[in-house]
Amino acid sequence: MLFQYSLQQEVVRLIKIVEEDFSMEEVLLRLKTGEAGAIVSFLGVVKSLREGDIVNELIVEAYKEVAEEKLMEIRKEALKKFDIIDAVIIHRIGRLKPLENIVLVAVSSRTRKSAFEACSWIIDEVKAKAPIWKKEITPKGGRWVRGA
Repeated sequence: MLFQYSLQQEVVRLIKIVEEDFSMEEVLLRLKTGEAGAIVSFLGVVKSLREGDIVNELIVEAYKEVAEEKLMEIRKEALKKFDIIDAVIIHRIGRLKPLENIVLVAVSSRTRKSAFEACSWIIDEVKAKAPIWKKEITPKGGRWVRGA
């Protein structure tokens, strides 16, 4: 059984931008180590209602190569800035429906405080610095959203 977990852990890349959905369970499993006393995650999902309007679909676009590079820089900075063991950042692109997963940030640490602080900092940095754009499709038409 331990061998099977090792194989699953290798499947999860630390940073990726993908069209397909991701497995939160696989990511969390990858972060479980003998050192880790805490694993904190943030899961962003497509809202079905925003600013009083129904959201039918979210189109997520990215300059993929640059975005992955920026995510890697954010991860490296988090590893230096916080007392954490590891961090994973996964962001989806493409046409997404309400309640589908968009982004996952997961952090492992020896303590919960460091894990919470790093996870919060990472998602804020991703939203501020990664070249990823979102367009909501509503019954009134499409609109680009900032920092959502």
